[in-house]
Amino acid sequence: MLFAGVQKLTLLDYPQHVACTLFTQGCGYRCPFCQNSSLLPFAAPEQPLTEAEALSFLQKRRGTLDGVCLTGGEPLMQPDLPDFIRRVRALGFLVKLDTNGSQPERLRRLMAEGLIDMAAMDIKNGPTHYARTVGIPHFDLTPVRESAALLMAGTIPFEFRTTVTDEMHTDADMAEIADWLAGGQDYFLQYYADSDGVLRPGLHAPSREKMRGFLRILQKKIPKARIRGESI
Repeated sequence: MLFAGVQKLTLLDYPQHVACTLFTQGCGYRCPFCQNSSLLPFAAPEQPLTEAEALSFLQKRRGTLDGVCLTGGEPLMQPDLPDFIRRVRALGFLVKLDTNGSQPERLRRLMAEGLIDMAAMDIKNGPTHYARTVGIPHFDLTPVRESAALLMAGTIPFEFRTTVTDEMHTDADMAEIADWLAGGQDYFLQYYADSDGVLRPGLHAPSREKMRGFLRILQKKIPKARIRGESI
């Protein structure tokens, strides 16, 4: 496992649970609005957290934390992930996985073996503009569609989420997402937040009015769609 760091306590990343978040190194996407651009390469100058150190930290937090959130980067690109999760579960922790949906077979394996208790999958945009949004020309959306279908047909709790920028998301994109993922699952729109680590500076969050317009479009076919952090 190649880790980039740990957030020792979070009350937000794993709903209704006290958890920590482990960040894995490496991602195959190059989303312009990515705030964790330092996590994109598959090798870092220095590994701030080894697998042994991560497990030692978790051992000390038994009885204090309920769960572990695995995020990235893209955790499913780590070949040792199933074995690591087994060790985490052996310590008594629940496991939540954050994924971009690029590795459906690895996701299928984790679900089939009962290794994850919850998943959150990023939906970057509607199909028409997915390639532009993930920064990969001629992007093949098939794996993402497969991952979404796996979660929607599976038995573990999950949510979809979209980080929204003013420049890269439109009403038409939201209508495409609603058609694609129509159903009763949790779906969150999240405001883009600028930071020093963003891959392409100069993007902006949408206005509140525009965001609520997006939400209304989604809710026509995804009734449980919400804006993260807002109760409307």
